Amino acid sequence: MNFTLCQCRHPFKKEKKMRTAKEEVRRILDQIPDDATFEDIQYHIYVREKIECGLKDIQEGRLLSQEEVEQRMSRWFGK
Repeated sequence: MNFTLCQCRHPFKKEKKMRTAKEEVRRILDQIPDDATFEDIQYHIYVREKIECGLKDIQEGRLLSQEEVEQRMSRWFGK
């Protein structure tokens, strides 16, 4: 199996409860400290997007077994 990085078009939309990206960003902003920097905000949005992409991959069956991960890592590290 070949997998690529998740290229979610709508990373903040959920099937159960549809939330727009704007609504999700507002929710994130409400949860982080008032003195958060732009970098902090960007990081939280980035992490949320990656989590959503991972969840979408799971729903669509794009998974690797522990054995497959270990095989790939052994090739990367030459073991």
